Amino acid sequence: MSPHSGALPDEPDESAAASRPAANRPDALHSVALTVDLSSHELLRRAHVLAALASDWDPVAVLRGEEAAYELLYSGLSAEQQRVYDELVEAGVLPREGGGHVAA
Repeated sequence: MSPHSGALPDEPDESAAASRPAANRPDALHSVALTVDLSSHELLRRAHVLAALASDWDPVAVLRGEEAAYELLYSGLSAEQQRVYDELVEAGVLPREGGGHVAA
């Protein structure tokens, strides 16, 4: 048969394929069990993060600063902006914190 004849090659003999072991069939899927333990990497990552933060890092002060920034971001809104803000809070898009008023 010519490669350009347009004819399809003969179908493989199914009985021959069935007699071959499954691992030797061209259509056989091979799976490999793969287990990766990242716990040592996670401990190393945490150690690097803590080393980068230094001893003067104060997580409570950082949290207070974030809360103050949130309060300031949504303070001084116009009536229309306040309405949209309230709708977003009610829809769950924005958290309830902040209230749209200037931080004390």
